[in-house]
Amino acid sequence: MNKDQVQGKAKEVAGKVQQKAGEMVDSKEQQVKGAAKQIDGTAQKSYGDAKEALKDR
Repeated sequence: MNKDQVQGKAKEVAGKVQQKAGEMVDSKEQQVKGAAKQIDGTAQKSYGDAKEALKDR
């Protein structure tokens, strides 16, 4: 596991929390920011996964 995988997963989780909090307080802005953070985290995690796959070759 590398830092991109860990940081990416952390961003995904933080984004989900932010999105749910936005839903609870009825803030579309926070919901969108949370969704964007999830996408950013997913991309970073995928990059880390690719680096690991190449390292294992």
